[in-house]
Order: sequence, then structure tokens, then C-alpha cells
Amino acid sequence: MRGFRPSYSYYGSLIPPVVKMLLVTNVLVFLLTYFGPFAVATYFGLVPKLVWSRLMFWQLFTYMFLHGNFWHILMNMFVLWMFGSDLERTWGSREFLKFYIICGVGAGLFNVVLQPNAMIPIIGASGAVYGILVAFAIMYPDRLVYLYFLFPVKVKHLVIFLIVFEFFASMTGGQGNVAHFAHLGGILIGYLYLKGNWQTRSLKFRISSYFHRQRLEKMDREREKDQKMMEEVDRILDKINQVGIENLTRREKKLLEDASEKLSKK
Repeated sequence: MRGFRPSYSYYGSLIPPVVKMLLVTNVLVFLLTYFGPFAVATYFGLVPKLVWSRLMFWQLFTYMFLHGNFWHILMNMFVLWMFGSDLERTWGSREFLKFYIICGVGAGLFNVVLQPNAMIPIIGASGAVYGILVAFAIMYPDRLVYLYFLFPVKVKHLVIFLIVFEFFASMTGGQGNVAHFAHLGGILIGYLYLKGNWQTRSLKFRISSYFHRQRLEKMDREREKDQKMMEEVDRILDKINQVGIENLTRREKKLLEDASEKLSKK
């Protein structure tokens, strides 16, 4: 997807539309639920055991829009804006939104599969955000970001560090209130999605490229065939000059007729 140009006129805007919509939606949901009953997290957060036992599959989607506190939503929305904006400008709004949802749902499903009996609600957009980080590192690996606004770090090194940290944290059970498996799921789904070329634009591009190659190969075959025919015509004309047209074989006369008809059409 690196080579696709944006198909909209807001390329230079500070916040592209899907990122803006996600920011507004997450903030509104946070304000509506922060002071609400705890049951909101139980029904709309991701509770792996309830997904299996009570078929609450909607939780795989709704958990992405719930956040536990101000710093939780601030960090997720900051990363979404900082890294997601360039991705949306490059891919287009539809493809970016699809990627975001796939990473978020995939991260939740990854957590449900690995911790099927967990009853603690998982909330937050971190799974989708980690997918965005991986995509950004693949698209712009050498771009610098300033850690704590002070230390310049290449995006690829930052993402590698986060992957290693999340892996060991998930193995050791560190920070029990953080869904490390969901973070790893977002990383894995985002990476597989991009490397597997499942993007809508990429698929269209590969299909059109296939037919374009087929047309070029057909043209090359026709050109090669025409070249061989003209070489044969030159040989026959030389033969006519030497022995006369009455000494041509039936095949040679037919070939001259075909060549003449083909040239007249062109």
C-alpha cells in the first residue's frame, strides 16, 4: 500500500475524518460511561468467559470504545492521532477504518482464545492502537519519534521494544490490570494483515496488475509472431526474385496472402 495516493482533498488537514470520528466517539463514550454503573464494563467490556458461555460476541467490538481512566484514554487517543493520521492519509478512510476494526476485534479474539475462562473485563482501544503502531513501523520504519518529547527514536526500534516488552510481560503476568495478550494480538493481527496483502486497495491493485501483465504478455506474443511472419515473408520475396512466383509452394502463397491481409487491416 506504500504506493497508493490519497483519494480525498484533506491531505493536509490536522485530523483526517476517520481518526477524528474515532477520537470523538471514544471521548463521548468515556464521558458517558465513566460515571455510570460498573455493569457497563461487564456487558460491553470484553469478558472472555462470557463471550464463550453466554455468546456475548458483541463484546469483541464494544470493548474497544471503553476506557478505565483519563490517562488510559489520553494515551490511546494520542497514539491514534499521532500515528493513525498519516496512515489514513496514505491508505484512504475506508481502508484505515477496516484495518482499525480488524486489529481491535482480532486482538480481543486473541485474548479470548488464550484466556477463555477470564472474568475480568478487558477495555480499551490498545489492541487496535498497537496494530496501528506496527503498520506505521512497516510503512515508515526510519521516521523519528521523540520519546517523552525528548529522546529521538526510530519508529521500528520503538515498536520492537514494545513487542519484546509485551511478550515478556504476558509471560510473567506483570501489571495484572493490563491486557498484554490483547496488545500482542493487535500486533500480530496488524502484521499478518499487512504482510498478507489483504487490503482492499492492494487486492484490487494485484488483480488489475495480473490482467495488465496478461495483456502485455499477449502483446509480446503477437509481436514475436508478427516478427517471425515478416522474416518468412522476406525469405519468400527473395525466393520470388530468384526463381519466380510460380515456383512457390502452396504454403508460401498462403502465408503471403495472410501477411497481406494482416498488413492491410493494420
